[in-house]
Amino acid sequence: MAWEERERPKSSAAGQDPTRMRLNRLPDEREENRGGGTEGDLTVDDQDLAAVGNSAFELFEGLGNHGRDAWSSSQTAAKDLTAQEFELGGDSTAARVLRTVAEQTDHGFSGVSYKDRDSAAEAMRRADDLAKLAKHPEKMSGAELKEFNETLAKYKDDQLFSARFATQLGAGGTLRFWTEMADLHMGARDGELKWMEEFQKNLSMTLATATLSDTDAMQSWKKDLVDQSNKNFVSGAVSVPGRTVGAYGHQVISGLMHHGKYDAEFLDAYGKQLLKQDMAPAGAPGIGSKGLWRGDNHQLTDLVFGKGDGRDPLVGFMGALSHSPEAATNTFDDRKVLEHVLESAKYTDRDTAVGRAPEAAVMGVGAGEKPDGPAPHTATQVGIMKNVTHMVAQPGGGSDLVGKGLGDSFGNMASAYVPEISRAMAGKGAESIFLTDSALPDGLDKTDVTRFLYEVAQDTDGRAGIVLGQSVYTSSLMEAHIANPSLYDGGPAEAVRTVSESAGVIQGVVGHANADAAIAGELASEKDQNDALKTKGDLFKGIAGAGIGVAAAAFVPQTMVGGVIGASAGGYFGGVAGTAIDRLMEGRQAQGALDQIRDAVKDGWVDSDSILEDAHARPAA
Repeated sequence: MAWEERERPKSSAAGQDPTRMRLNRLPDEREENRGGGTEGDLTVDDQDLAAVGNSAFELFEGLGNHGRDAWSSSQTAAKDLTAQEFELGGDSTAARVLRTVAEQTDHGFSGVSYKDRDSAAEAMRRADDLAKLAKHPEKMSGAELKEFNETLAKYKDDQLFSARFATQLGAGGTLRFWTEMADLHMGARDGELKWMEEFQKNLSMTLATATLSDTDAMQSWKKDLVDQSNKNFVSGAVSVPGRTVGAYGHQVISGLMHHGKYDAEFLDAYGKQLLKQDMAPAGAPGIGSKGLWRGDNHQLTDLVFGKGDGRDPLVGFMGALSHSPEAATNTFDDRKVLEHVLESAKYTDRDTAVGRAPEAAVMGVGAGEKPDGPAPHTATQVGIMKNVTHMVAQPGGGSDLVGKGLGDSFGNMASAYVPEISRAMAGKGAESIFLTDSALPDGLDKTDVTRFLYEVAQDTDGRAGIVLGQSVYTSSLMEAHIANPSLYDGGPAEAVRTVSESAGVIQGVVGHANADAAIAGELASEKDQNDALKTKGDLFKGIAGAGIGVAAAAFVPQTMVGGVIGASAGGYFGGVAGTAIDRLMEGRQAQGALDQIRDAVKDGWVDSDSILEDAHARPAA
């Protein structure tokens, strides 16, 4: 039924002054004494209201699922039930559910979906119950704590529940709740520790989901949370004589950011304030972070159950960015911020957390995600990657960063940027050979890239990333050029030779790094290197430089990782390239192609000597 048709009965009834349409209201005493009349003729009983409420709810849900283009009309329709002469009564379940769902977003349907009104009402009721319990965590029984955690686990991905819980508890109440919970369970061990880790994870994911809501109430909650980030929260749940410092808002908030995908705009706002404080101390980039968040010896609260104590809020914030590539890209688009964060790893215990966030920024893939395929790099992402390679390339600085646990992340970044790296190493004239759909394919610097690969290859996990990324990309290129000879004017044979030589250069850089690590006594065992390759296998089937931007299937077979591991330490590319050639050619033709590939790879390896010498002789670009 068209909206205008639904409006006519309402308008007609509204015109019969003083009659007003009223749902879920009983006639008052004056109406009964009048003995009838027009006013009150439209009053319905509760049973009728239930049917009306369910019908209205189903209409709203139906429009949400099947008529996204009509969102504004349906939202207006829902809100009109409480305005324009309709009254639903303050205690109406239908009214509360419809109003809450309608307010979930200012920009279309929120994705909130329930099979019926009662399911939505139950979610809201459970959220209200938990918010009430959270105001006095010291009074919760063991059974209530168990039910609290089970409810969070059930509804942690539900926007309606999550936003309701957060707003009912309030920003300050949320921070106070976790401060007191952490205090009550300080020193947890064994089963209690494991249980609290799960509880913290479920609470974190619930709050992350809540931030995705666009309601006015949630917008205020997010703003209030940021505003209270410097407030001192002293737990009253446990009496500690003389304690004046509990935990600061930044520490509490970040302690709840290790899990879940927070709203990017919220992370932008929170991050600006936190980073401003972290970067405030004078001195070289990153050095001021040393001891910044551990200055008060009276602070006792441990805000993280598991690894770490939560005192350094940047660790939790980096965790949040690692799950939100959009926010990570926004954050590290500022070169000073990127430099500060990476350099701070040298002076703090931030380690891997500092690597995962920039990794998400340049790759566009959140930690733990398994992408369907490679996504084209934006110009902003390539710009961030250029800054990363430059910082790692600095003499005396890159090895320190790799050695602080960042080598794994740097290797992942290298794998995703093999197309741009190959273009940088090959120079001008090879654009139609090294195919890519990157928005800035020539955005990296050759000297920086050479040093970057050399430093990262000395880390076991970093080397695995380079090896797998290079293998997938170069094999994909071979398949593309052989299957589509028109891609390069010089023909597929010349294209394959150039690709092979480029692979030999990168292989040579990695080989020299391995040799130097062996001389220094730091080379990992063959088993460790193979284990690192196996660990990365699934990840690189989805992201490693296979985005060549042409209509050719990327060469990423299920046996790729095994093929790479089976190759010799100095010939990983040849093993995988051989498999690619075998798939595309037969007999003598294949053998001849492989001979040419081996010769080209050797040429590239020889060239890597002079390239490395030149890169180390010149200052980083």
